[in-house]
Amino acid sequence: MANSLLTPDELSALAEAVQDGAIPVDTGYNTSVRVKKHDLASEDSTLGVNVGSLDMINERFIRQFRLGLLEVLRSSPRVNPKRVQIVRFADYLAELKPPLSVNVIRMNPLRGFSIVVMDPVVVFSSLVSFFGGVGPGVGTLAPTRLFTPTETRIINMILGVFFRSLKEAWGPVMPLDFELVSSEINPQFAQIADENDLVILTRFDTEVGPNNEGFIDLVYPYSSLKPIRELLRNRVQSGDGNEDSDKQWRDELTESVNSAPLEARVLLATLETTLSAVEEFQEGDILYFKKPELARMLINDVPSFEVQIGAMGKQVAVQIEESIIPGHH
Repeated sequence: MANSLLTPDELSALAEAVQDGAIPVDTGYNTSVRVKKHDLASEDSTLGVNVGSLDMINERFIRQFRLGLLEVLRSSPRVNPKRVQIVRFADYLAELKPPLSVNVIRMNPLRGFSIVVMDPVVVFSSLVSFFGGVGPGVGTLAPTRLFTPTETRIINMILGVFFRSLKEAWGPVMPLDFELVSSEINPQFAQIADENDLVILTRFDTEVGPNNEGFIDLVYPYSSLKPIRELLRNRVQSGDGNEDSDKQWRDELTESVNSAPLEARVLLATLETTLSAVEEFQEGDILYFKKPELARMLINDVPSFEVQIGAMGKQVAVQIEESIIPGHH
């Protein structure tokens, strides 16, 4: 304490004055400033990519992917996207267990690498569906279990449909070209980002055949989409209805709906009776009722039209007088 400007008694008196409030301590500059921790080495997602735009891209992708798989696998699997998430790459890897079909891809001109991860359930059930069988399921697989050449062929077929569908889904935003760089069974070997870097994850829940539920993940490095965040925000479209694929899909849907079979029944009248009376009905009994002015036509048991009953040549016929479906004319 020899070099101190204050003696021990003075320091003690100063501390006591601060504690009892005799000396104010909030009279300096910037007293209201609060400290917030910030890691300069980590990405900030608050001002970055709008994941809502990727949800719109995924909606377009799903439609094309389903049609493509129908052509390739000869079955129509259920494919449902989950909400796009921004997660740490290490957190994503921690949820995965090999063996998986982990495919490192380039999406030119986006920077860096992305990955497409397929659950073995999707691979094996697609293989069975392709050959026209019904598989018993995947069961437990060894982490080092490699895919056979036939299974790898199925994986490449699915990836081909995946790339074509994603290319079309991104079309309104920017043209993309896809390149398969490498394939692994352990996601730890597909280091498309550092463990603390952010990635953008889209999971597609997929069901190929009964009780064969798996997933396909598309993982973008956050740094690959951040440079085009303004493009995503301003130019994403859900389709203007003029694309050839949209028109074909709409025409096929219309044709399918129009050819759906419906049952039409004409109800002349209704009678109220009792169970005991019905039990006594016999052949030849006559039931009396007052004929209504119009009969009612039911389409698939839904009251739809009021009709007039008559004849056309040798056929009994009805003439539609009015609709009873709200908004139908």
